[in-house]
Amino acid sequence: MSMARLPQQAREERSEQDDRKAAVQQAILHGPVLATILRLALPTVAVLVAQTLVGVAETYYVSRLGTDALVGVSVVFPVWMLMTMMSAGGIGGGVASAVARAIGSHRLDDADDHVLHGIALGALLGLLFMGCIWIFGPMLFQALGVRQGALIQAITYSRWLSLSAVPIWVVNLCSAALRGAGNVKVPALVSLFGVFTLVPLSPFLIFGLGPLPGLGIAGAGLAVTLYYAAAGMVLIRYLLKSTAGLRLTLRPLRWPLFRDVLGVGLFSSVAVVQINLTVIIVTGLVDRFGKAALGGYGIGARLDYLFIPVLFGLGSALLTMVGTNTGTGDFARVRRIGTTGAIIGAAFTGCVGLVVAIWPRLWLGIFSHDGDVLQAGSTYLRFAGLSYPAMAVAFILSFVSQGTGRPGWTTFAGTVRLVIAAGFGLLAANGWSAGLSTLSAIVASSQFAAALICLWATHRGHIWMLPNHPVR
Repeated sequence: MSMARLPQQAREERSEQDDRKAAVQQAILHGPVLATILRLALPTVAVLVAQTLVGVAETYYVSRLGTDALVGVSVVFPVWMLMTMMSAGGIGGGVASAVARAIGSHRLDDADDHVLHGIALGALLGLLFMGCIWIFGPMLFQALGVRQGALIQAITYSRWLSLSAVPIWVVNLCSAALRGAGNVKVPALVSLFGVFTLVPLSPFLIFGLGPLPGLGIAGAGLAVTLYYAAAGMVLIRYLLKSTAGLRLTLRPLRWPLFRDVLGVGLFSSVAVVQINLTVIIVTGLVDRFGKAALGGYGIGARLDYLFIPVLFGLGSALLTMVGTNTGTGDFARVRRIGTTGAIIGAAFTGCVGLVVAIWPRLWLGIFSHDGDVLQAGSTYLRFAGLSYPAMAVAFILSFVSQGTGRPGWTTFAGTVRLVIAAGFGLLAANGWSAGLSTLSAIVASSQFAAALICLWATHRGHIWMLPNHPVR
């Protein structure tokens, strides 16, 4: 190929990318609501479901190491999900919202600059999480009732897993920025790469192969760390390219851009903390009923988290559409987008919830054949399954509120859920000597209460009306 043709080819490629970007923005602003939601959500949902199934497979691998390892992973899992959800849906939601609103209001330089600000926040918060896990992790696991062999397994797993903290934050915030710009393909491909990496890597590091010894539960944490380190380098390289739609630009950091992200991200992070704190406290309460109950509840609660990839993919699409249309001031379209998304989320989780409420052992039997573990998990899922549609409505509307920059009411709903599940759960366990059935019913009731508050706020228009806060 001659040198004279290279500039022409580069111009043609750039023109094609600009056309694709314009088509995405046109669909977000004017396309059919349901079709556009599905177009943006399905790539993210499909890959995140596959990635989550890898996590299920990892739980299966770890369960082959014995009950202590399974309990160790069960108590670390809420902490891990706290970090993942805070980076992807908390601060990540703030980044995606800021990018979408900047693009909607034609502040394209601000949209580009949000990438570097996201990476800076990711590095800082990743180091903070890693330090907290190393320093406070053992005390937390002991407070949750974990002892002896299970405690050793929990500490080992958490420390190896914590090495992935900075890469996870960087990957999730870069992915959030791309999704905010309507680019769902690249984050999905990076996640798909993780699926094909972790499927063979995790069992190899856990069990070894031939003469190579396995690392046990430490291998599970190391596999995740290696994947996210590679994914972070791939995303940063992509964003540095001038043809990448949304670019990583090396300009001075500006406080107004941090404020634009944190104004949404901090509220959303509080909501994430509330969700995971509820799980952690309830896990501690379940420990009072014995190791088998803790194992059964841990397996049942993992199904709760399995909905997150689907709801996150759907919520991310809604956030992008809502944020961009909020930037243009089209609040009638924002309402249609939010309502449609909530209906989709509730319908999907309701169908799955009904199945596991009736036949809980379809899920529980994958991980354990211990009769006591199965009984405890069944007790939890019979109540939790019926509350899944309420959980979905609150989750989806929290993304909508992030897109409009008004997450206050959905965060308040999360506070009510925490008070009911953890507060009343503690009262029931201590004052009423209640069993696992009562505790499970209280947790399910907290989901319905949160959903009702979110629906009321939506009906009253509290999350639609957004004052204009352009970043200068």
